[in-house]
Amino acid sequence: MKDLKNYSLLANNTFGIDVRASRFVEYDSEEELRHFLTEDTGLHAPLLSIGGGSNLLFTADFPGVVLHSAIKGMEVVRETEEWVEIRVGAGEVWDDFVAFSVSNHWYGAENLSIIPGEVGASAVQNIGAYGTEVKDLIVEVETLCVADGTSRRFTNAECQYAYRKSIFKGELKGKYVVTYVTYRLSKLPVYRLDYGNIRDELQKEGCEVNLENLRRVIIRIREAKLPDPAVIGNAGSFFMNPIIPVSQFHELQKQYPEIPNYPMGEGGIKVPAGWMIERCGWKGRALGRAAVHDKQALVLINRGGATADEIVHLSQEVVKSVKEKFGVTICPEVNFI
Repeated sequence: MKDLKNYSLLANNTFGIDVRASRFVEYDSEEELRHFLTEDTGLHAPLLSIGGGSNLLFTADFPGVVLHSAIKGMEVVRETEEWVEIRVGAGEVWDDFVAFSVSNHWYGAENLSIIPGEVGASAVQNIGAYGTEVKDLIVEVETLCVADGTSRRFTNAECQYAYRKSIFKGELKGKYVVTYVTYRLSKLPVYRLDYGNIRDELQKEGCEVNLENLRRVIIRIREAKLPDPAVIGNAGSFFMNPIIPVSQFHELQKQYPEIPNYPMGEGGIKVPAGWMIERCGWKGRALGRAAVHDKQALVLINRGGATADEIVHLSQEVVKSVKEKFGVTICPEVNFI
């Protein structure tokens, strides 16, 4: 177990903000985490559990303990002729799990290729892309209670998943630490090709529709419009796509007939935030050292040396513009710490 004081978090957040944590603890097993939670005398300090830091914006030094999982492993725990369940350590890189699934010809995770971050965070955030959300794959989430170190398993239903939401971001925020996640994948071919331009790209190549080709095409699409955090600081999609009432959407559609939309049931329509941001003139525009990415307006970037305040200010101006032009409030997907 690593236990470091006055630790720089520069390498632990993809926005590249150089802040420090009073203490950084990285554990390799449930036993190490439980020992820390139950035996450590300094646990009265604020506690923050992070994954790959790909969905965070640190606005200041963190005056407490940052916890990071290094729990590894991918193990088949149950299977039938039609599906397989894999128990994965929270510290595994998410895309390593996707690659592992594709290599074994298990279907379901491929549309979530190269989403940055780690397995534990996937279950907290309910990551999603190209018509797939991780909630569609999760069977159960194993955790330890911060208060007393006891184990608790959450079923998919108990996680209370919704669009980019879970019970771990709501009423139980900060109360449990994810240790393992079990996913169910199909052994039978199941593809989702009609979101975005996936089908068009496959047809352009004239290639067979299979897991390997689908993963390759999705990676290429994402890399073409999303900057590599190792080169340009960013946290991927900065804003959630808003879900608005059908009546409000119809009013917008009168003025903007071309507005993209995705029916979400229960009387709601999802509208792409990036589309609205771009039409407000923000795509490629900078305020100081923070900017809106020139290939994907949903992404805010650190052009080099930007402070959290600069990024926050830019995000506020973008939100204000979208509200004024469309009457729609967009909310950050990124967590401000």
